[in-house]
Amino acid sequence: MEISKAEIASATAAAQGAAGSQDLMGAEILIKSLQAENVQYIWGYPGGAVLYIYDALYKQDTIQHVLVRHEQAAVHAADGYARATGEVGVALVTSGPGLTNAVTGIATAYMDSIPMVIISGQVPTAAIGLDAFQECDTVGITRPIVKHNFLVKDARDLASTLKKAFHIARTGRPGPVVVDIPKDVSFKKVPYSGYPQSVEMRSYNPVRKGHGGQIRKALQLLLTAKRPYIYTGGGVLLGNATNELRTLVDMLGYPVTNTLMGLGAYPASDRKFLGMLGMHGTIEANNAMQHCDVLLAVGARFDDRVIGNVKHFAQNDRKIIHVDIDPSSISKRVKVDIPIVGDVKDVLTELISMIRETTTRPDAGALAAWWDQIEGWRKRDCLKYDRGNQEVIKPQFVVETLWNMTKDADAYITSDVGQHQMWAAQYYRFDEPRRWINSGGLGTMGVGIPYAMGIKLAKPQSEVFCITGEGSVQMNIQELATCRQYDTPIVICALNNRFLGMVRQWQEIEYSGRYSHSYMDSLPDFVKLAEAYGHVGMLIERPEDVEPALREARRLKDRTVFIDFRTDPTENVFPMVQAGKGITEMLLGSEDL
Repeated sequence: MEISKAEIASATAAAQGAAGSQDLMGAEILIKSLQAENVQYIWGYPGGAVLYIYDALYKQDTIQHVLVRHEQAAVHAADGYARATGEVGVALVTSGPGLTNAVTGIATAYMDSIPMVIISGQVPTAAIGLDAFQECDTVGITRPIVKHNFLVKDARDLASTLKKAFHIARTGRPGPVVVDIPKDVSFKKVPYSGYPQSVEMRSYNPVRKGHGGQIRKALQLLLTAKRPYIYTGGGVLLGNATNELRTLVDMLGYPVTNTLMGLGAYPASDRKFLGMLGMHGTIEANNAMQHCDVLLAVGARFDDRVIGNVKHFAQNDRKIIHVDIDPSSISKRVKVDIPIVGDVKDVLTELISMIRETTTRPDAGALAAWWDQIEGWRKRDCLKYDRGNQEVIKPQFVVETLWNMTKDADAYITSDVGQHQMWAAQYYRFDEPRRWINSGGLGTMGVGIPYAMGIKLAKPQSEVFCITGEGSVQMNIQELATCRQYDTPIVICALNNRFLGMVRQWQEIEYSGRYSHSYMDSLPDFVKLAEAYGHVGMLIERPEDVEPALREARRLKDRTVFIDFRTDPTENVFPMVQAGKGITEMLLGSEDL
């Protein structure tokens, strides 16, 4: 049967008694459920177990399916879409290898708390457990890397299961949800009376409102601090709380830092922003973290890349306030003094109201002295590099040039994982939220192009740049074909140093320069490869050609452009905190090696 735009308005009408039930195939119920959730895009790859679903997709015209070239890229693209828009991303894969190929993408989204629904095909219910062709235990395989998963054994449960899946994915601490659908469930016809209007789950009721008493305690501690610091993570972006954070910081005048996942929550151009903290954070951000007397942590989890050695971090006495929607994240790695479980937007809103109501204000003299100390650290200029080098392209220069050209534009930046990711985070100063799209928790290579594809579909009028390396980009480079088929013009900036750069850096510093299998000895001609996929390729080898190349790429706004920047192979990312060290025990340059 045909499923048209006209039917979207009535997708839930039956549940309200406007129409009686009708017999539909499970696949048709699935599509109607996705329409009721206002899903606009699905990234996927067909296979035997999902052919009825693909047939139902063919018969409708409201959801655009994007055919990727690998299931991992399908999940990454849906993930990038979700990160940029805040909506639930949706991917569709077949059973067996379709699902196992998607596992890396699911785990990537899980580690960064990204709202997604992944629909996977399964062998017929009667064949489950019999080692059927392309069978795998989807529920068992994905259980550690999802917020929840479902195996739907009855087509009558499809609509309610989809409702639960989307609800779980987008509420509380967001995350991916897998819905596994056996082939016979997608084929069977059952009565359908409409998509549920609401969902009730007795075992799932995430807390939204923070405890008022705890917030008042936090306020008192914040206003009496001598050396206050505000540390925020990806939870501020996921909770759409950037306006509240900015209001709070500006009201108090306190220094603030973002994690890698939190960049853009507070404007990098503002003086109160000390830069990113952590393993490759600034000296001022890391020193302030170690030496503050009151720390307000919002939507962050004190992970190993942020605070380094836990014992070193605990050496200094400080009071910690921790706001997070996930109670399991609080005091997981660092014991906190005032835990506040709740939606960060709601908690910050209440905290701001309390500040406005009280006459108590921060100690101006102590705060001025604290800022003097911070400015002393900032004068070290820990992000300096050889800007005058005219012989070889410095990777930092490429990122800085791109930032200078696009800082006032409607631009999104994706990255893969490695040195180029850290340089992008350090030198592209993000002033707005959800503009920096990268894999933080899992550190997944190959996400850059799929992320960019997902964003470009969601934001067709925006400029989308993928900052990558010659190693990472090859992990999903086949998606250049997807960019061509679906007309998603992006600019790929490959900082090509002919090494697996971050591996090489660690081998130089920790392994006495034994570069075991980190040299990329047989690279393709990226220009010809881009052209073979129907795109524009550029090879840039001189510093003076960096800006003209980027300008030309931006001018070709309707074409995907791959720019192969041949960068200095000896350049390292500094500052750097080595494994096992504290966050103030930083290497600031090669002179510290």
